[in-house]
Amino acid sequence: MEDETAEIELLQQNLNKTRQISKRMISILDSFDTRIAKLEKSILPLYSAAQVLNKRNNNIDKALGKIEEVASNQEDPAIAEALIQRGPQPGQLDAYKDAIEGLNATIAFKASNHDQAEAARLVETGANKLTQLYTKVVAEGSSGTTPIPGTELPSTTFPSSLFSTLSPVVSFLRTLPLPSTHPSHPAAPAILSTLQDAQRGYADMRGNWSVKCLEGQGKRLVLRADTIDPIVTGREFGEWVELLLGVAEDEYTLLKELTPLSSPAMIASAYGTLLAPILTLFNSILNQLVTFTKKSLQRYSFLALSAHEALSQLQPHWDEVLSRRGFDNNEYKNELKDGLQTLRGLCLRSFPEFLADVKLATMARGLDTSTKLADFTITTVKYLSRIPQVQSAAAAALHALGDGNWKMGEGVQVGQQQRPEENDESIILEHFIFDLVMTVLSSLNTISRTGRRPAFGSIYLLNNVSYLRKNLLLQPKHMILPSLISQPAKDALNSNFRTAKAAYFDSNFTPLMQSITDDPKEKIKKDAAKEKFTRFYDLLEEVMERHRMAKVLEEDKEEREVVGEEVVMLVVPSIQQFTQKAKGKEFSKNPQKYIKMSPDDIEKQIRTLFS
Repeated sequence: MEDETAEIELLQQNLNKTRQISKRMISILDSFDTRIAKLEKSILPLYSAAQVLNKRNNNIDKALGKIEEVASNQEDPAIAEALIQRGPQPGQLDAYKDAIEGLNATIAFKASNHDQAEAARLVETGANKLTQLYTKVVAEGSSGTTPIPGTELPSTTFPSSLFSTLSPVVSFLRTLPLPSTHPSHPAAPAILSTLQDAQRGYADMRGNWSVKCLEGQGKRLVLRADTIDPIVTGREFGEWVELLLGVAEDEYTLLKELTPLSSPAMIASAYGTLLAPILTLFNSILNQLVTFTKKSLQRYSFLALSAHEALSQLQPHWDEVLSRRGFDNNEYKNELKDGLQTLRGLCLRSFPEFLADVKLATMARGLDTSTKLADFTITTVKYLSRIPQVQSAAAAALHALGDGNWKMGEGVQVGQQQRPEENDESIILEHFIFDLVMTVLSSLNTISRTGRRPAFGSIYLLNNVSYLRKNLLLQPKHMILPSLISQPAKDALNSNFRTAKAAYFDSNFTPLMQSITDDPKEKIKKDAAKEKFTRFYDLLEEVMERHRMAKVLEEDKEEREVVGEEVVMLVVPSIQQFTQKAKGKEFSKNPQKYIKMSPDDIEKQIRTLFS
């Protein structure tokens, strides 16, 4: 038993030693694992950097191989020279490009001065040949026939078939050596000069082509200006300018895609060249319209107002297009801004001149019996009826002219102590319309009292004032017009109409009524009754004859019928009452000798005058 116990103890000791050894091994292995992880973390950046270096090394090897390949292709310079001298042929642009690229490689990697000079000469020749092809295609795409003016809007779009031909040429031209990219290349300065010439040629051809497309439409505007509505002409001019700006936008997009020198400065310079003929055309058409308007400012003042309104709306777009020229604003004038100033000057002139023409109408001498509508009355109605169509332009022009300054010094300027704010433009427009209405009414009253018999003068005044009132207030051609007329102006029109109507009755029918008027306190004498009947029918015949010559309210059927009814109610009851009273006194053995018409016949006669 003791031996077995001793063995067991020995085994127990060995087992304990084994456990201690295992723990030590585990500890050592854990330490190794930690050290390996730290080592891997330290080595990983080095490994990544080594991969990048290996990749760059492979790229360098490939580049050197390509250079050797290109250089080896230049073993026969005569073949490359023949290809370049012949110029790019259809379908062989890639071969032409390869030849020029090979020569550029020769210049870059061979040290022989003779070889470099010859290669540079050939590269320059190749660049010239390519720009000649480029210019030829651009010229072909910038020619042809344009649509007949008035049939459709002109287009300057570059043909898609030529675009596909030109695009690869442009792409290669942009890779040619230039002083900015290849300062040591012998041909770089000459190539830059060639490309600059080609770029200017492109801009010049595209600009002139755009003018050709736009010119017919612009000239048509001027030719038709005398036959169509002035406001329509002004708006069509605005549409034409908007089209011009659209063409300029399209050309700018093409310019960025199709010019060989694509730097912002070069694009801006070429765009300035392209815009020059387009802006010259704009000035030409505008000046022709301005000259046309000046020949008869009052007739075509609304052309200036309409054109000014249209161009004002296009000013931001115009400024944006012109800003792409890239030069200081002081180096170029703003053609649209100058045009707006010119049109504005015409607009400012038109208001006082129109008012002056109405005043001068009182100096004219017409027929004493003329009761027709005055020309200035008709013109004023037409003038005011057009104002709503150019309301903003008219209000802005009057605001610039100054409240009351259209009177040209007459009277006191309204609100001259205060500077009108922007929202006062509508008020200033009301002030102008009020002054115009009052001037017309004043001229009509002056003419009706001067050099005319009262009866005809009253008909003249009634016809004209009624025409004004009807077309400005009651049945305006433009529904907005009454809202532009101030209440004082409306009151003046209504008051003058009532006054003119009263004057018409007074001068035409008061003598007729007075001829049969008796004093109620006096008895009718036989001889006096005979004289009154004779006098009444003589005056009635005069009235009838006068109204056959001078039509009353010929332009206003409804009001004419109202006036006719009022005349019947005024005359017929009075003559009927006087006739009955005279017959009751038996003023004559033969009454029919003096009573030439019955009251019913008189009524029919009167109604025929106003039917």
